[in-house]
Amino acid sequence: MRVEIWSDIACPWCYVGKARFEKALGAFPHRDEVEVVHRSFELDPHRAKGDVQPVLTMLAKKYGMSETQAQAGENNLAAQAAAEGLDYRTSGRDHGNTFDMHRLLHLAKERGRQDELIQVLYRANFAEERSVFTESVERLVELAVESGLDAEEVRGVLADPTAYADAVRADEREAAELGANGVPFFVLDRKYGVSGAQPAEVFTQALTQAWGERPQLRLIEDGGADACGPDGCAVPGH
Repeated sequence: MRVEIWSDIACPWCYVGKARFEKALGAFPHRDEVEVVHRSFELDPHRAKGDVQPVLTMLAKKYGMSETQAQAGENNLAAQAAAEGLDYRTSGRDHGNTFDMHRLLHLAKERGRQDELIQVLYRANFAEERSVFTESVERLVELAVESGLDAEEVRGVLADPTAYADAVRADEREAAELGANGVPFFVLDRKYGVSGAQPAEVFTQALTQAWGERPQLRLIEDGGADACGPDGCAVPGH
């Protein structure tokens, strides 16, 4: 069974939602047969690459609230994150364009390190003091290497703005076609969708239901014909 997760590194509920989903998946009896794929979704796709703002300033402007109200929201998110065992800085964080990070996530998918990279990026953005937006390219290289990627390959992708750009845009178009207008957005076997950072119990129910409704193979003819198996091949006439 495949679970696809549309998310953005700048999305705090994606950070929390991933932890809740993984709690449910860890207890799921068929967890070793579930493939998880992370898909791209930019919350702020039109923000210029160099346009970086403090998170509180961005929230106040976007939602028409005071910075005091924005801070209260951040404090609530920190409590929600802590309940899932996650660190969360409530002050000093910034917000910027995440397109390069999504491009690296597609490279990581090809190298079998996608989950490792997205977790490293979440931690760096939400829990660490160093910015993932204002430091040099080497900051992203450092984080990507920590996830198991090759430094020179990562530098090559970051130096070429076209690398994996089409893959990111394709994910975003697909999200729109599926009706996702916010993240996190979880799609199970292209049959069920779960929107938002739901409690682990909701993900458990969704996994159980999707697994139980997988199509089952029905044999038209069961046995009788020669075939090969783990013990070898049938010998004609024997």
